[in-house]
Amino acid sequence: MKFDVYPKIFETHKKEILNIKLLYEKETSNEYFVEIYGMDTGEKRILALKPKNRILSTELELKKEQEYRIIIKDKDNIGINEGFSVYACDKDLFYKNPYKGDLHMHTNRSDGLECPEYVALNMRKMGFDFIAITDHRNYNASLEAVESFKNIKSDFLILPGEEVHPPDNYVHIINFGGKESINEKMKDEETYRKEVEEIIQNLEDFPEFIDKYVYASCVWCFEKIRESGGLSIFCHPFWITKNIYNVPLNLVDYMFEKKPFCAFELLGGHETESNNLQTAYYNNSREKQQKIPIVGVSDAHGIHNSYAGWFYTVVFSETLTLDDLKKNIKKFYSVAVESIPNEGTRIYGEFRLVKFTEFLLREYFPVHDNRCFIEGSIIENEKTAETADFQGELLEGLLNKYYNRNQGGKI
Repeated sequence: MKFDVYPKIFETHKKEILNIKLLYEKETSNEYFVEIYGMDTGEKRILALKPKNRILSTELELKKEQEYRIIIKDKDNIGINEGFSVYACDKDLFYKNPYKGDLHMHTNRSDGLECPEYVALNMRKMGFDFIAITDHRNYNASLEAVESFKNIKSDFLILPGEEVHPPDNYVHIINFGGKESINEKMKDEETYRKEVEEIIQNLEDFPEFIDKYVYASCVWCFEKIRESGGLSIFCHPFWITKNIYNVPLNLVDYMFEKKPFCAFELLGGHETESNNLQTAYYNNSREKQQKIPIVGVSDAHGIHNSYAGWFYTVVFSETLTLDDLKKNIKKFYSVAVESIPNEGTRIYGEFRLVKFTEFLLREYFPVHDNRCFIEGSIIENEKTAETADFQGELLEGLLNKYYNRNQGGKI
């Protein structure tokens, strides 16, 4: 027997109707026993329900933010399902949607393999809600990707971006969503170096063994990204390049102490060692009471033979807009996800968000990703706005169905 269960996500301390639709079954008046287990609290409740129009309905008030496991048994106390789950969220999380995104990736406009339009289309087919193309020293490539979807009525959000490389500075920085190119600004090198020197002159009690210019150059970039409306990301410090880590440890320490950036690239498409060290460093920083916003990215240089889709961010945000995504990342409503084929999935971030994301990866994202694939395939094959339009509505409807914010408990 199969079941269709909605809503799947409840607001805590609020009464809501749970509907369990019996699929592929004839109409029956048999009584069923619905066992509901609170996975954190260990609580158990048993409800005796009879279907009406093949739907078992009951009013629930779930008081604890947690996953609730549901088992259905027949009158002989025999389980007729393997169990399924619903989730209860506190109000702050309930009214934020889960959005899957990649904030760092490359095309053939720098050292990637495919053009911006191809990368964007295929990221949609992989199930992404938002991306930014971030080519090395190239902002215009991201604008090409934005332009490629301009006339397509989809809720897929493509944002401008670039990987910023300041002169004489080995630190890599992402400009996510900024309205102008920071690389272009640095072409006025006289002004750039003058402003960096001003930052250096204002540094107080600066550690002796850290390069003042490199740090001040990073601060200049982070500030310019913020001024342009973007999110500044401190990238892959433990990436191994030329036999050393990309950023000296004492500079990483100082960066985390002063927090001049908006978010830390916790996971990226690099060596496992790099990601292990970045996650360990992040965990140590939390022990020191250093709260740092995090993202996961692919840093992909090719859609089909790189890391695209393996590393990403889930942001819990009221809307799929740059302003809300930035706001919620900075308020720690994001997790970094590693999903390497045949190796399982690992999630990093605040404990409550990791738990909820585990649930979503089982119960929500498979359906979501399939609909994104359908939409991407339609766009690829038809190349018309009209045929692609309906799928965006389906994605919006999917959120309403899972959260039941507007549907009054109906299936």
